[in-house]
Amino acid sequence: MSDPYRTIAAAIAVFAGTNVDDLIVLTVLFLSARSAGRPRPGQIWIGQYAGVGFLVAVSAAAALGLAVVPDRWVGLLGLIPFALGVRGLVAAIRSRGAAEPPAPVVATGALAVAGVTVANGADNISVYTPMFRTIGVTNSFITVAVFAVGIALWCLAGSRLGSHKRVIAVVQRYGHWIVPVVFMLLGVLIVTGSR
Repeated sequence: MSDPYRTIAAAIAVFAGTNVDDLIVLTVLFLSARSAGRPRPGQIWIGQYAGVGFLVAVSAAAALGLAVVPDRWVGLLGLIPFALGVRGLVAAIRSRGAAEPPAPVVATGALAVAGVTVANGADNISVYTPMFRTIGVTNSFITVAVFAVGIALWCLAGSRLGSHKRVIAVVQRYGHWIVPVVFMLLGVLIVTGSR
């Protein structure tokens, strides 16, 4: 196996391994888009690319020897999805007894999606930084290209998983409770996982 193929294989493994939890987040976001109309699918795609792009840029900068946020502080990014979940839960509690439950929306635009992506993937920096430091410039560009394709595949998979009629029906009925709780749990996992 030549070096570019080895780099591609390694990049696929690293992307899949570090972003498997992102597939759940994307599925929830696409479910929210289908049941409530927000965030729009395009905003999910843009936010996902922006968030992963930010993580890659920080990792590349750290690989060049620039200072990066200490690991113990990275977990605080988990407060972003947690806060979004709390906001959604408060809206659900306030609307109890209403004729129609509120939409299960926690992220309403590309910036919020990017924030959730960064918070969920902040721990990826610890994997990407040493990788970029050791593989060189050419292989780093190959890796970034593989990540770009991976993001598209993840978005397509999340959209597909979030398009089943039964799942959408459940989310429309109970999503105003489920989606905020998922985001709050995600935030807790990020904060506690960084210690």
